[in-house]
Amino acid sequence: MSEGIRRWGPEGAPSVFLLHCALAHGGAWEKLARILSDRYRLIAPDMVGHGAGPDGDRTRDYHDQATEQARALLPEGPVHLVGHSFGATVALRLAIEEAERVASLTMYEPVLFAAAPDGDAKRRNAETLASMTPMIAAGDTEQAARLFLSVWGAGGTFDALPPPQAAYMAERMWTIAAQQPSLHHDSARLLPRLGTVACPVLLMQGSASPPVIGQILDRLEEGLRDTRRILIEGGGHMAPVTHAKAVAEPIGRFLDGLG
Repeated sequence: MSEGIRRWGPEGAPSVFLLHCALAHGGAWEKLARILSDRYRLIAPDMVGHGAGPDGDRTRDYHDQATEQARALLPEGPVHLVGHSFGATVALRLAIEEAERVASLTMYEPVLFAAAPDGDAKRRNAETLASMTPMIAAGDTEQAARLFLSVWGAGGTFDALPPPQAAYMAERMWTIAAQQPSLHHDSARLLPRLGTVACPVLLMQGSASPPVIGQILDRLEEGLRDTRRILIEGGGHMAPVTHAKAVAEPIGRFLDGLG
């Protein structure tokens, strides 16, 4: 790893650029990347506010900063983008704004809540965020992280995490609040521009994930030109980490099939 960027696979192989979820870092892709590293060159940066990535400017739009960082790190030549959760929304933006540089786009559960129709699933998520926001503002980031992981974690609880990991997540809860304009209000205007994505797209979700995820993917599937969709049986929102093989194998088949 150098300057917050992890790499796997042979130099000269087709490039796969991996963007992690919120509260993680590029190392979250380790298991998945190793499965694909026999034939692809995988690159995973620590995103803004995470790991060894840039600290971030809290006065600026967070999605803008994350996209600017990712754009600057894109490998030369057509690249395959793979994003998870918040990282998937950044990957989608790159596929829109840097179309000539993108060979394919894979999104595992992009949390673009603005895409979901109004209803119970969307409302429940908005209520969770509304509960966390004052906690974060008051500095009670541990309680905010506890609530966040109860919905979007890997099935365990915040209190069961090793203390360093729990502290890492709590310290980065400000990024969750900072994502609200882009994820809940589509400040980056991704939805009106879905039709401009020129590359093939793989949409992925876990069978145990919150219902709002399926609704988001339904809307993306309607707006994108060339999609295929995969359900990971038994997987939840963190399946790229907890079910790495089950997620990596269909990604590999998708990329292999593109020639």
